Amino acid sequence: MVDWIWVTPLLGEANGGDGAAQPGPGGGFGALLFPMVAIAVLWYFLLLRPQKRDKSKRDQLLKELKKNDRVVTIGGIIGTVANLSPDGKEVTVKVDDNARLRMLRSSIQTVLKDEGEAEAAKT
Repeated sequence: MVDWIWVTPLLGEANGGDGAAQPGPGGGFGALLFPMVAIAVLWYFLLLRPQKRDKSKRDQLLKELKKNDRVVTIGGIIGTVANLSPDGKEVTVKVDDNARLRMLRSSIQTVLKDEGEAEAAKT
């Protein structure tokens, strides 16, 4: 095993003999500033901006939710909106003839479109 007490002065001599590390050419904080800014810009355009856009689309979808819309919940349950609470936080989803589920409005994942609406939207 190497005894580091004896090796440390030898490493200092390899840098110029005085034991102090010499700064490299063009080093310092200025050399790191451009890569840090580039990473921050990439982070914004690749991660934050798409998340913000998706969140605004989802908020708009939940805001426009109305009775008789066919929806898919986060859990994968497909049903029809039977009732919206007065405060707008709860939704009652009709799954079968007699099965109704009360859930939060935020648990709605997507609103399904009928074939007639989808064809009208395409033209």
